[in-house]
Amino acid sequence: MSNESPFISSAKAKEKPRKKAPRPTAERSSSTPVGDKRKIGSTASSTPVGDKRKIGSTASSTPVGDKRKIGSTASSTPVGDKRERILRAAVKVFARKGFYAARVSEIAKAAGVADGTIYLYFENKDDVLVSLFDDRLTRLIAVLEKEIAAEGLTFEQRFRRVIELQLGLLDGQRELAEVVTVNLRQSTRLLKQYATPLFTRYLDVMAHLIMEGQQSGVVRADVQPRVVARSLWGALDALALTWAIGGGEVGHLAKAGKQVGDMFLGGISASSSKTV
Repeated sequence: MSNESPFISSAKAKEKPRKKAPRPTAERSSSTPVGDKRKIGSTASSTPVGDKRKIGSTASSTPVGDKRKIGSTASSTPVGDKRERILRAAVKVFARKGFYAARVSEIAKAAGVADGTIYLYFENKDDVLVSLFDDRLTRLIAVLEKEIAAEGLTFEQRFRRVIELQLGLLDGQRELAEVVTVNLRQSTRLLKQYATPLFTRYLDVMAHLIMEGQQSGVVRADVQPRVVARSLWGALDALALTWAIGGGEVGHLAKAGKQVGDMFLGGISASSSKTV
């Protein structure tokens, strides 16, 4: 196609008989499907028709429906990175000011994001706190299930590993320990509505471990698996609580956890029932 403008110049108009100028037509990109209403000439010719994202965005590889801001320079960054940054900032703010005194704007500032960005990931401040508990406990349960299912480990080794993992999640993270053990308790509604399902799942995992010990003959048959599971949770939760509000020195939880393991294993072992 010629580069000459489709409009007839004034000089040529004088030389030729006056006729009705042809209606100018825009050049259509050969690669753009007919009916595509996107701006002609866009470099995003590979974007599927019907994709409402801004044409010309560099985030052409972002899946349709992804609510992250299109055109962001962090197109290669996983979706959860900004959410995780907000959660980490919330831990610091909640630990410093307490849940009720903390503001969403303070969390946003600590995370280095705009206030409105918080609401792209969380409904409100309550949702941030619940998500913290949900995220950390879900991770713990997933690791516990994997460790308990590991082959080649004795019951005692798996039981002690559970304690190490649960306390290890908080050891060195005093602020997280304070938020999980102190701040969440400030809302009975949040505990009942959100924490209970995860807590029940944790008890199921631990009770299953105790039942396996009973089936193999190393755990007393007269103990209730869920009672042991609840007692273990309570003991470890109390350790984390007092450690968090008492200064939270690294390594202290691990030492205390070993003693807890000794006491529980000594109480539930099949050999101990013979001396009662």
